[in-house]
Amino acid sequence: MGHPTLEFSDCYLDSPDFRENLKCYEQELERTSKFLKEVIKDGNSVINAIKAYSVAVQKFSQTLGVFQFDFIGDSLTDDEINIAQSFQEFSGLLQEVEHDRMMLVQNASDLLIKPLEKFRKEQLGATKEKRKKFEKESEKYYSQLDKHLNLSSKKKETQLQEADELLEKERVNFYESSVEYVYQIHQVQDRKKFDVVEPVLAFLQSIVTLNNLTVEMTQDFMPYKQELQLSLQNTRNHYESTCEEIEELMNRMKHRSQIEKMQSFLPMEGYLYCQEKWALGMSWVKYYCKYHKEDKVLVMIPCEQKTTTKQGLMQLTLITCHRRKTDSIDKRFCFDVETIERLALSEGDRKLWMEAMDGKEPIYHSPIHKQAEMELNEIGFKFVRKCINYIETKGAKQEGVYRTVGSNIQVQKLLNAFFDSANPGDDDLHRSDLDVKTVTSALKFYLRSLSEPLMTHGLHRELICAAKSDNLDFRISEIHSLTYKLPEKNREMLEMLIKHLVNLCSLSKENLMTPSNMAVIFGPTLMRAQEETVAAMLDIKFQSIVVEILIEEHKKVRRSSLEECMDWVGVNYIFKLQLHFQLSTFDYNSIMILVHETTKFLHNTSDELSSTAAAVCMHVSETEHRGEGRGG
Repeated sequence: MGHPTLEFSDCYLDSPDFRENLKCYEQELERTSKFLKEVIKDGNSVINAIKAYSVAVQKFSQTLGVFQFDFIGDSLTDDEINIAQSFQEFSGLLQEVEHDRMMLVQNASDLLIKPLEKFRKEQLGATKEKRKKFEKESEKYYSQLDKHLNLSSKKKETQLQEADELLEKERVNFYESSVEYVYQIHQVQDRKKFDVVEPVLAFLQSIVTLNNLTVEMTQDFMPYKQELQLSLQNTRNHYESTCEEIEELMNRMKHRSQIEKMQSFLPMEGYLYCQEKWALGMSWVKYYCKYHKEDKVLVMIPCEQKTTTKQGLMQLTLITCHRRKTDSIDKRFCFDVETIERLALSEGDRKLWMEAMDGKEPIYHSPIHKQAEMELNEIGFKFVRKCINYIETKGAKQEGVYRTVGSNIQVQKLLNAFFDSANPGDDDLHRSDLDVKTVTSALKFYLRSLSEPLMTHGLHRELICAAKSDNLDFRISEIHSLTYKLPEKNREMLEMLIKHLVNLCSLSKENLMTPSNMAVIFGPTLMRAQEETVAAMLDIKFQSIVVEILIEEHKKVRRSSLEECMDWVGVNYIFKLQLHFQLSTFDYNSIMILVHETTKFLHNTSDELSSTAAAVCMHVSETEHRGEGRGG
């Protein structure tokens, strides 16, 4: 409920009710003054906090912006490039947001603090001054009134008249100050409704505007965020698929037989201790040595530098190498090279050095049993077709198909039954005791156990280089081209598998297996480096890119498409020319590659067929001319 209205006429009455009402208004003004003090104080705290927050975020964004990712390998995948640039994207977004925030901080004082301080100083300050004047004039008036009432009636008429005039003057001053004070109270009460609310509204509006801008920036950032999340998931999948392979390689490399095998590679290198003469006698000095067998050059790099002498790299030409007799020296594992005695790290190390240098120490190797390998033959094709039929019939919509792994015992049982030498290929996969993950694991095991990977060692490096290309169009066309260089059986098996994977990926909403997810699994299944190294393991992500392209661009690698194209340009005519001119180098595969090379740069224009035919005919004409030149 509001306060009673202060009427100007009440100023002349100056009744107790008027004074009581006046006191209520004064208390309200005191409360308003305290409120404004708190608002100004807290407003400054908010502004300083925003400023400190903005400075901290800008420092954070600068830290993100200057960081550069270092990756292993000579090329990055598109996902890795996206991840490498992510911190710069984050930094740019934060800088843009904080730029607008700092603009808010700079204007916040003008929007909020200064208007409130101005109202408190000018309006509330003026009211206090009016109140002081009112109280002073009130005291003077009532003091004069008391004196006037106590005057004796025996006073002279002139004295009484002067007293009346003085009292009237004080009354007028009192009334004026009272009316002005009431007027000022009304002014403050009315002005505070907008003079106080407007600055707060303006400040809040600026905050809301900043938040709206942030929301808009966030919405603009969403497509990049989603793309980055996909890149992160793909990279995580590549890591998980590669991690196990690298760990297995590490464990194999730690095996004693593998260490000896690696040490036997030429050029031989490692640590040797050499006996040298010093001022106080003989001393064994540690060197890192490399022996190049073709040139018989032993390079020695000192590892224990003496402060008193300067020792540099030494190159020695080997003349002889023989084992040192045990009773001729008190050290084990010794052998002589020229005139300098060498001390190896162990008996095995000495044997390796002497073998590399054609020394006289005999070397014995343990036989290595080669692991049984699968073959890409009729039985293999039959097995793959049955597996595909079973998976597409019973497990096409199963979540994580090919990702979930079956029991090793069940997988081996299935493989042994199907590839039984007595009745190969007779096993029925549709029996009740098989589950989908056993069949998928068996199919992957068969493909990984081929004596040569399906996409061959010979094309491995070319396919990896194509996957590393920055140009997506070239990447697709080059991989397309290389698939036609595969042997006939390999290409037929690849087409069958890719068609199968396309069918499964078309159901990715149910089985959650996108082309990218499927490629992570089948990259190392269909491709394999000839030599297992860490670098080869790191290239697995590019193997996945190759398979992902084959799945997503499956129409370009289907053989039927190329055969239709061959019909368009007149294969029969080309074969007739080949027969007529006996062109031994112009075979069917070269025609297929030629047609592809011609068509891959066309962009589905209306004259595509005629351009392709013209290119093939030009090649035939040139070949025909060369045939005539040879008298063909």
